[in-house]
Amino acid sequence: MAPGAEGKFLLFVLDGMADRPCPELGGRTPLEAAPTPVMDRLAREGAVGLLRTIPEGCAPGSEVANLAILAYDPRVINPGRGVLEAASMGIALGPRTLALRANLVTLEDGRMADHSAGHIASEEARELIEALNARLATAETRLHPGVSYRHLLTIEGGSAALACTPPHDILGREFAPHLPRATAPEGEAACALLLRLMAASQPILRDHPVNARRRGAGKPPAASIWPWSPGTAPRIPSLSERFGVRGAVISAVDLIRGIGVLAGMRVIAVPGATGMPDTDYEGKADAAVAALDESDLVYVHVEGTDEAGHMGDPALKARAIEWCDRRLIGRALALLAARGLIARTRIAVLPDHFTPCALRTHDPAPVPFLIWGAGTAPAGTAAFNETAAREGSLGLREGIDFMGLLLGREARPR
Repeated sequence: MAPGAEGKFLLFVLDGMADRPCPELGGRTPLEAAPTPVMDRLAREGAVGLLRTIPEGCAPGSEVANLAILAYDPRVINPGRGVLEAASMGIALGPRTLALRANLVTLEDGRMADHSAGHIASEEARELIEALNARLATAETRLHPGVSYRHLLTIEGGSAALACTPPHDILGREFAPHLPRATAPEGEAACALLLRLMAASQPILRDHPVNARRRGAGKPPAASIWPWSPGTAPRIPSLSERFGVRGAVISAVDLIRGIGVLAGMRVIAVPGATGMPDTDYEGKADAAVAALDESDLVYVHVEGTDEAGHMGDPALKARAIEWCDRRLIGRALALLAARGLIARTRIAVLPDHFTPCALRTHDPAPVPFLIWGAGTAPAGTAAFNETAAREGSLGLREGIDFMGLLLGREARPR
């Protein structure tokens, strides 16, 4: 099926949905435990397989996986989360600007207690970032407030020759061995600056009224900034240039919106989207189907399934998956039918990576995926889950080949 007037494509990326069997769920994964009649129907009527979204040698980050899903080889094009989130936030980066994601984190007894400072509210976080800028910002260095615990640090003239550990990879572990380090001599100045900023942030945050209120309410305080995923701005070919499609992206997460911006996709805001399991699933479904009026492909991203994995909460993750099935994908299908679009729409569903509740971080294993709709030969897989996908008719595919498979055409030169 070709893109354009004759073909429409809806892609649902349920972040971190894939998991391992959980004792709390009777040895089932959250995807197996959740009631998912809609996804199971799509699996029976469509085609299922496994997708290697994390190429060998790459860290299992969301930026790697989502770039691969959009057919950008992350071994060649991966500017880092900071750059991608800057694009989403509308922050222009110069040719010598280093950008890094900067989490607000909770540190206790020398350990990374929480990578999100208890999923701090955006309003509280903004107060803290503004207080840090008042004391620490210079003409070359500045923090930019984002959503919840996710913020941006820019450094003019900084080198990206740095090794920085994602804080969600070291939950409950000693953080000192994972502080930023230079990977080449040219990165030493930027590394020293990062370490100074982290140390200087801690007394400012400790004494701030926001953290006093959080401690009084029994909530984790934002104890430090934690910069990671450094990079500088690239020029990458757009989705339209490579596939001839007009794309749109719906997500509550700056990272995904930033990938959309760099890929030339239209970014659609849904007011009730939170990036958590309590997001507005119906609002996302409504916006996705409406977006097909102007776009050929809509990339719908849900973060709540990943956050439940990072919390180590299998029951919450299963509930979030159930809500995705019924309130997002099921509603979108009903809207497509009501608008007479079913016959010319192809739908894909997949996680970007594993986020096992037992690990509380990402895993690079291939993920289950399904493609359903116009031009897809039914393969009759009984259900959509990690186990069934191993026997699916699509077999094991490489992530960077997924978009061509979905669209039914090859990518133009990358």
